[in-house]
Amino acid sequence: MSNGKVFLIPTIIANDTQANVIPDQVRQALPTITHFLAEEVRTARRYLSSLKIYPTIETLHFEILNKDTPPQHLAAYFEPVFRGEHLGILSESGCPGVADPGALAVKFAHENGIQVVPLVGPSSILLALMASGLNGQHFAFHGYLPIDSKEAAKAINVFEKESKAKGQTQLFIETPYRNNQVMANLLKNLADETLLCVALDVTGAGETIRTYTVKKWKSLKVDFPKNPAIFLFLSR
Repeated sequence: MSNGKVFLIPTIIANDTQANVIPDQVRQALPTITHFLAEEVRTARRYLSSLKIYPTIETLHFEILNKDTPPQHLAAYFEPVFRGEHLGILSESGCPGVADPGALAVKFAHENGIQVVPLVGPSSILLALMASGLNGQHFAFHGYLPIDSKEAAKAINVFEKESKAKGQTQLFIETPYRNNQVMANLLKNLADETLLCVALDVTGAGETIRTYTVKKWKSLKVDFPKNPAIFLFLSR
């Protein structure tokens, strides 16, 4: 018996956007999958239910895959695949494996000769980069900046020097309640001529993507809502 496949299933990045951002390719693949790995089972069940593909989600099987999942658990999670059934990997938001623990399962799949099928869907990181006007040929994603202000300042200075030396766009994410603190750290530590983009609620009803120099941002006295955000900058 041949192995099943691992499907990387994108999820929405803004509430109630399924109809606009989840393509038919995903909807066509899902009926063939009844086993899933997900960061949060409740979120995954709610998402799959919202797509109205399955007669009932009670027949679906879920295992938790997050940053704390021991690698030795993966063999058991992949038992359906070794029996010839497909396995779906769901991110909590966006695309599995991109700033997401789904990469752990994908690595296991490659190590065991299992085909991995990435499905098209929204990625706030790539969408923000596309809309920023910054360098999309050379960029680096760094996840979260340090919470401590002094450590954040050190990181920003290092990344700005790297940006200037390489012409490289630097990207970060943050939890929504810290948007204004991160912005304050960026404005305090970046050079005035550096270009800074803030992409808020990408694909959502409150989507706002703006790129200005740090100097101009300082003059705007912004107060960001608690929406998911991507921060990007490019030193000149």
